[in-house]
Amino acid sequence: MDKIAVFLLALILSSCARQKETASVTDEIKPTGTQKGLSDEELMETVQRQTFRFFWHGAHPNSGMALERSNTVKAEYYWDFINEAEGVPNFSKRDFGPDACAVGGTGFGIMSTIVAAERKWITREAAVERLMKIADFLCTADCFHGIYPHFMDGNTGKTIPFDRLDDAADLVETSYLLMGFLCAKEYFNHPQEPKEVYLANRIDAMWRKANWNWHTKDDSNYLYWHWSPNNGFDMNFPIWGWNEALITYLMSASSPTHPISKKSYNWSWTGAPTHKNGKEYYGYTLPLGNFEMGGPLFFEQYTFMGIDPNGLTDSLGNDYFIQGKNHTLIQRAYCAENPRKFKGYSSKCWGLTAGDSHKGYVAHCPGQDKGVIQPTAAISSMPYTPQESLEAMRYFYEELGDKIWSDYGF
Repeated sequence: MDKIAVFLLALILSSCARQKETASVTDEIKPTGTQKGLSDEELMETVQRQTFRFFWHGAHPNSGMALERSNTVKAEYYWDFINEAEGVPNFSKRDFGPDACAVGGTGFGIMSTIVAAERKWITREAAVERLMKIADFLCTADCFHGIYPHFMDGNTGKTIPFDRLDDAADLVETSYLLMGFLCAKEYFNHPQEPKEVYLANRIDAMWRKANWNWHTKDDSNYLYWHWSPNNGFDMNFPIWGWNEALITYLMSASSPTHPISKKSYNWSWTGAPTHKNGKEYYGYTLPLGNFEMGGPLFFEQYTFMGIDPNGLTDSLGNDYFIQGKNHTLIQRAYCAENPRKFKGYSSKCWGLTAGDSHKGYVAHCPGQDKGVIQPTAAISSMPYTPQESLEAMRYFYEELGDKIWSDYGF
């Protein structure tokens, strides 16, 4: 991998500090308060560095993995309302607990650790030690045909069920984890360093163990998001595009041991009825996705933490950079227009994506707008919209300041 494209700023996940911190004094990153007059470069450095603290100092003390959240408030998820409509009990209206670690979020944390080592925020040696700790923990944690669950207990490695039927393998979250690890393998690649060789071997073992093809459900040609030894494929959630799961297909197709067929990609991703859009919103054409105005912005961010979208097209002529840029500009224009008249929305204060709201955890987007701006949405779009995203970052930092700035960034 000649170029590692990392959206470190996509990793602004939370704003509440965790009491217990895990980094050594040698590699301590001290939090800073807000200050006026920073240059653009100084501002970006400050926000990125403070955000990295969540993955470094805020990591689970035993496993080194990223926590599901930095607080332990009870989390309601959007499918709770689906469960209620179907007359079945809500599963996730509870506290997941302080030891709930996010598998996909850990992949993001691994990528941010690469950035931190490169930028000399931490030593290369400390970065390798942390990644070894995570890899060693995962080698004994719950794993189903090489695929990890969405959440797991950072002490025991046991699955924390995400829903009543989702209590085991999560293919998409695993793809984020392994994307991070594979990037780490390419970066920490000194053959004369025994620990880096050890880490590379651990990563290679996980990569080879992952059975992506198992999730095609008896060769149905669809990739399915979940599988469980208790419930099989009862979640019945095929991975159709366009959404955040392109990386899952790329990794599934490139597996050295358990690849999916080209037919699976053509059938269930590009051939899905939800893949194409082609409509124009606010003067911008959206090539992909059936969500009105594009859906939450994380669709354009998670895959491209490890794959550079600039100039990237597929056999159907889809330009992934144009998709990401136009989706972002559409959403900014929507927030500036603010058709639902929420307080605070503007061309400087914009960005809808997954996160907490007064309704619990919601994948915020124009079609599901709860009046909640997530700073990560605009800031993480900087590779697509550098000027607009930097303007939003400065507004969040200078104008909103301590209202939303914490020891872990925004």
